[in-house]
Amino acid sequence: MTPEDHLRAFLARAPYIRFLGMTAELAGDELTGILPFSPHLIGNTMLPALHGGVIGGFLEMTALAPLAVTQSTPRVHKTIDVTIEYLRPGRAMTTYARADLRKVGRRIANVHVEAWQEARSQPIAALRGHFMLAED
Repeated sequence: MTPEDHLRAFLARAPYIRFLGMTAELAGDELTGILPFSPHLIGNTMLPALHGGVIGGFLEMTALAPLAVTQSTPRVHKTIDVTIEYLRPGRAMTTYARADLRKVGRRIANVHVEAWQEARSQPIAALRGHFMLAED
């Protein structure tokens, strides 16, 4: 299977990804998660702003996506822990995220993800996480 096939299989496997409407693009070794705006993702109707859980879930799925591509296995990689920094309100618009695989060992991966909306230099949230790699 190609990396694109692994990515498509990962995106189709998780029901939460379908709920969010998340997609992803693979360009070489860089994977960008895309969260198109939808009214059901709003948490604060006064601003309006995306729900913090939506942003956190989007960051986590973006972290798991490159692991599904580079560490292909039919089993799902497991989240050990994540720390999310909410830096700015996620406005009612399309959100992008890029994952950086900081270290991928034999059993554990360390991943950093940043999400932005209009400018990548102004992130709205960041995730640092550890994930247990699934064995074949």
